[in-house]
Amino acid sequence: MEHSSYDIARLASLIIEFYEKISSWEHATVKGSGLTPAQMHAIEIIGQEKSLRMKELAQKMGVTTGTLTVMVDKLEGLGHLERKPHEKDRRSFKVRLTSKGRRQFNKHRQFHLNLAQDIVADFSSADLKIFLAGLEKINSQF
Repeated sequence: MEHSSYDIARLASLIIEFYEKISSWEHATVKGSGLTPAQMHAIEIIGQEKSLRMKELAQKMGVTTGTLTVMVDKLEGLGHLERKPHEKDRRSFKVRLTSKGRRQFNKHRQFHLNLAQDIVADFSSADLKIFLAGLEKINSQF
């Protein structure tokens, strides 16, 4: 389906504006935690997955394993993560949240739930279904 260049330009502008708002909100919520947004992102991913190999976490975050190792070292030192040898592959390590990391994950997750509620507060049920379907379609393409 072909779309007008005006609609595509408008969409691009709205995506940028939405990203800037989400990014600003994310930085504000992370600010008081003593963590960077990237560190919080790692905690979020691990919290959803329970435990991950370092390589899997690096892929999900879009960083190299070297970059991730530095971040995991820091988070481990802060008491948010623990690294354990993989049960089947001695060359590999898995990371999981500690109880401190789990508390941080739950707190930050609540911020996300509140943000989602605020975003759709004025949506009808039909609007929300369309919005969800659109986001699911977008996410499946990337």
